[in-house]
Amino acid sequence: MSAKHRNPHAHVIHPPGPRLVRGVPLRFVRDRAAGGKRRSVTAAVNIVSFLDVLLVTVLFLLATPTTSSASPGPEVRVPGAVNAEDLVDAPIVSVGRGAILVDGVSAGSARSIAESGRLARIEELERSLATKRALWLSVQPKKPFPGECVLMIDQDVPAVVVKSVFMKATRAGYPRVSFMVKKLPGARR
Repeated sequence: MSAKHRNPHAHVIHPPGPRLVRGVPLRFVRDRAAGGKRRSVTAAVNIVSFLDVLLVTVLFLLATPTTSSASPGPEVRVPGAVNAEDLVDAPIVSVGRGAILVDGVSAGSARSIAESGRLARIEELERSLATKRALWLSVQPKKPFPGECVLMIDQDVPAVVVKSVFMKATRAGYPRVSFMVKKLPGARR
């Protein structure tokens, strides 16, 4: 035995270099790896241009407005109330002066109901809420359906529109209907 101690891991650490391509048994690959005859296999990527693209993408995404169905938009002004509870996780039916939306997706026209002055059937609203109910039941089949729905109604919408939306929500399987309001100062839970 020799007196010199041999490191068992010495064969693992090598200086960096293009070793992988040299082991390929094809001559044209070895030639390109060595840099002969044609352009190199590796391509230089300009990192400054790459960072510019990423920066522009991030700024674009930050500047793009996001829609949130949980907060009233500039078109819907909800009334204030002193006795209010926190928002529940349920479909939000937003009723403005012109449109009826379910979680931000169009589900009927409030203008036509207001102009007629009579209770109306809003089939799109009922179909949309029934679809949301079926989706909830398919995702959570072992839990009982809570049947909660939140109405976010502009304070200037006529009562006939509110009654029509309320009626369709209950017929679509949502018997627990809540109205979204702003908490006024001194509000209790």
